[in-house]
Amino acid sequence: MTTFSKSIYIETSLKALYDFHLDTNNIKKITPPDTKVEILEIDPPLKKGSIVKLRATKFFIPQMWEVEIEKLDELHLIVDLAKKSPFFYWRHEHRFSQEGGKVKMEDYVEFIPPFGILGDLVTPLILRDLDKMFTYRHKKTKEIFEGVK
Repeated sequence: MTTFSKSIYIETSLKALYDFHLDTNNIKKITPPDTKVEILEIDPPLKKGSIVKLRATKFFIPQMWEVEIEKLDELHLIVDLAKKSPFFYWRHEHRFSQEGGKVKMEDYVEFIPPFGILGDLVTPLILRDLDKMFTYRHKKTKEIFEGVK
């Protein structure tokens, strides 16, 4: 199992940031320009057990994802677990905590790459891509809430 985490501090309220991430329409606002995300199916509002089906296209290669909302801890945690994805295993935690006048937002991912031992060989590339993606997502989220570019 490989893990990845990235965090940022944003001047906003816990509720605003948590609610922003509960609204799946916002995923398009924080997705890097080299990736296209389409939500194919969802039953709003998100709650424990909700299923979200989406297609992510990068380098003209579409990837189907089906994630289940595994856990919600209001204002503090949203956990999605991939039921179908390019990965053998994928679990993503959105963590939120109030620290002074700012909210610490952390993305924590556990994954097992596809293709067994061959997948292990590309894990450094996956980690690099995750860092790039979450750096972009965090920057865009900060811009949305703070107006900072």
